[in-house]
This record gives sequence, C-alpha cells and structure tokens, in this order.
Amino acid sequence: MSQDPPRIVIAGAGHAGGSAAAFLRQYGWKGAIVLVGEEPNAPYQRPPLSKAWLKGEATAESLALRPARFYAQQTIELRLGTRVGALDRTARQVTLSDGAVLGYDRLILALGARPRALPLPGAELAGVKALRGIADADALQAALGPGRRLAVIGGGYIGLEVAASARALGAEAVVIEREARVLARVAGHTLSAFLAAQHWAHGVEILTDAQVAAIEGEAGAARAVLLADGRRIPCDAVLVGIGAVPNSELAEAAGLDCAGGIVVDLAARSSDPAIYAIGDCTHRPLPLYGRSGRLESVPNAIEQAKQAAADICGRPPPSPEVPWFWSDQFDLRLQMAGLAFAAHEVVVRGTPDAPGFAVFHLDAEHRVLAVEAVNAPADFMAGRLLVAKQARVPPATLRDTTQPLRGITI
Repeated sequence: MSQDPPRIVIAGAGHAGGSAAAFLRQYGWKGAIVLVGEEPNAPYQRPPLSKAWLKGEATAESLALRPARFYAQQTIELRLGTRVGALDRTARQVTLSDGAVLGYDRLILALGARPRALPLPGAELAGVKALRGIADADALQAALGPGRRLAVIGGGYIGLEVAASARALGAEAVVIEREARVLARVAGHTLSAFLAAQHWAHGVEILTDAQVAAIEGEAGAARAVLLADGRRIPCDAVLVGIGAVPNSELAEAAGLDCAGGIVVDLAARSSDPAIYAIGDCTHRPLPLYGRSGRLESVPNAIEQAKQAAADICGRPPPSPEVPWFWSDQFDLRLQMAGLAFAAHEVVVRGTPDAPGFAVFHLDAEHRVLAVEAVNAPADFMAGRLLVAKQARVPPATLRDTTQPLRGITI
C-alpha cells in the first residue's frame, strides 16, 4: 500500500528501532517514519538497566537513546504505549493494539526478544522477576537493599550483572546455574572461572550443577528456591535470567521465513521484499564464520539498523562487523569480540588471576576467532581487528605482553 509521501513503519522502539529511524533520516529518507513502541518511553539504552540504573547511578536522560526533541526535529512520529498486533502483507498495512491501522511502503520489524519464562511451580509468585525494561528494573530495585536476599536463576551475563548490582545495594545474592560453570554458553573456561572467583570474593554465592525444581512461597510471595537435590535457598526475591526468546510470532503468523528468529540477509531483508527485520528478533548471516545465527547485543542492533536503512535509501551496504559484546561487573570491564566457533586453542595474555588480561581463541591454523578481555581495552581493540582480518598469529606472540598487539604485522 503506497502513501503520499511514502511511509516506513518501524515496529519496535528499542535500540534497533530507534537507531533505524535515525539512520533513515541520516541517509536521506524524506518520507514519513512512524516508530511504534509498546513501552511508554521513547527509545532508550537497555544495558544499563542491570547495572547503573539498578544501582541508582543513571537518569532517564542519560538512558535515552536520543534527546526527546530529536524525534520532532527529524519529523519521526512516535506511537508509544502500543504495539503492532497484526500484519497484512497483501494490503501492506499493520493494525496496532489500540486499533489504529497504518499502511506502509516499507516495514521494519524491530520486535526484540523477551525473557524466557521459568516453566516451574511457583514462577507466578510475587517477587519472581525478569529484567527487560525500565519497569522491570524499577520493580527489582525496590526488592533489593540491606537485609534482603536475591536468588538469581541463571548464571549468564544478565544474572551476574544483577548479582553484582545487588551486592552494591547491600543485598545478599546467590546465583543458581544448572551447568557446570557460569557463562557456559557464552564464554570460555578461563573467563568463566575468573568471574566466578570475583563474585565469590565480593560475597556472591554461586551454585553450579544446580537444577531448580520449584519456587516456594508464603502468602503469595516467593520465599525460597527449591533445588532438585532437596536444597532450599531462602530469598526475598528471585530474578529469572535463563535466556531470551525472539519475538517472531507476528512474522510467523504473516508467513515470513523464521528459524529461531526472523530470517534475514545481510541487508536485513526478510523473505518479503517490503519487510526488513533487525535486532534481537532476527536470525542473520554471520559472514566471518560461514554460518547464520541470532545475536543479542546493542552492536548487532546498530549494525542491522544501518543495513536496513542503507538498503532502503539506496546506499552501499555497510561492511560486515565483528560481533562484539560487553559487560560491567563490580570494577571489571569485560569486552568480547568474535565468536569462538571451532576454536582449537586458547591463549591467555597476561595473568588470569587478576584484572588486566585477555583470552584469545584460535582455530587449528592459529587464526584469531575471538578475544575476551578484562580491564584490557587495548588488547580488546587489537584483538577485534585481528578477528576482523582473520589474522593468523603465533600463540607465543599473543602471550608476549612486552609486544603491543597493535605492532603485529598481519
């Protein structure tokens, strides 16, 4: 369905959707842009929610992706407090949850992901929380403080970040992880062991190989986590951090190709040429690794927003980027670049029993696949470049801290 002027509707006002709207204007799109968001807030940064916002160190202004005046200045229409509830690809229109119908020339699905629900007895009790938006963070913050105890189910980055923030707020924290180590699915053994030790040193109890059986309550509120081996972990609140599920139901119902996320190409195009998808809801190519997958990160959201905006505006596609991530816990700055698929060897640069080291993951030909850095920004930046260039570097060279990595001849 064509409008005069042409219209782009962006479904989802998170980091991906907000960035796409801005890039469209930056790249020269003159038509209408409507940004639809389920939350009452204009696009904001989510990573600080588990850290600075939870600890009371951030403001709504510092969290905002762009100043409030930006959207009016760029003639970007915000439709907040509503969501796209139905998609008619034939008519090229979407129906919002408030009943409004919008036609589109191009549609960008920036639907994000939602916390995976805990399918166990007691998950519905008061005090059992997940963390995705500002309202979630505010509710969690209210449950923390001196004399309180938080049980975190899931030893991923969100769980560890919240545990660190809980300690900063004076609460006790215990992390319950079903795998043999924390970060088992997203980090190597060296970084995992280091972070576990740091959490123990800061008073966080970590239970691994621990299977949750149920959450027990009193008067309708969570009071303990019951493990499969019979252990009972008393608590005042529970954070469930067991991963995220892509919000791809709208796309699936509309008949778009989906496979654990909305399938897109390197221009963020879906199987419908008028529809793009970006951010956490997508299953995208990973050209450096010869495969595809789903990435949950701000850098990925921004990269795909650029891809979609460039394609719509007829600009050359941006160069594929190295996937990268970060996390802040206590006084530690973690920076990771690349994906350790088919890693054959692990090389540690520096001393892994203290901050200021990096871990490199190499394939059988000593090609740098990924780097994990702790308070080592120079090694992270150099490692990220090595990953991008698919550089082959002798392990001895990586271990030699007397030689700056920036000086390596590739």
